[in-house]
Amino acid sequence: MTANSAHTSGSQPWLHQKGEVIQEFGTVKQFPLGLSYEARMYSCQRLNKVLADTQILYGLYKKHHWLMRGATFYQLHLVLDKHAGEQLELIDTLAERVQSLGGVAVGDPRHVAEITSIPRPPDGVEEVPAMLSRLLEAHETILIEAHDAAARTAELGDDGTNDLFVSQVIRTGELQSWFLAEHLVDTPLVRS
Repeated sequence: MTANSAHTSGSQPWLHQKGEVIQEFGTVKQFPLGLSYEARMYSCQRLNKVLADTQILYGLYKKHHWLMRGATFYQLHLVLDKHAGEQLELIDTLAERVQSLGGVAVGDPRHVAEITSIPRPPDGVEEVPAMLSRLLEAHETILIEAHDAAARTAELGDDGTNDLFVSQVIRTGELQSWFLAEHLVDTPLVRS
């Protein structure tokens, strides 16, 4: 068998492919969605901002899930993993919304790090209350952004993006924040 016949048989993968960028980040292509170019462009920008922050929040959840310590280790280990899974679902939903509007979803972790507003945590292990507080602060950053973006996308007539922000990002974030915050309540010991 010659090199040429192996190539033509279709069984040899074409390795080390390079290609031209066919759509730049920060642009939207035209889709027949009944939304203006400006509305789609604005929505994609806001979605990508929340998408970047949500990817960082997901990473924080996994980090804290792995590094959890103390008396509530098991309960928090499970809750943080559950929340991480829900954030991962949001990441996919946000990215698909950007794509469905004709945009380009932020996906490279290095690009995400450039866009996010969520501060980088220490590389080591923090105390449990600090980990939970860090997650709550990240949620609040996303919630503030999502509330503002939801209001503005509604004004622009982008009901689909507004619905995603309200029914998924905000509702999930509020519920997860509640669960985390309740772990930081200092309950008095009951003495008999």
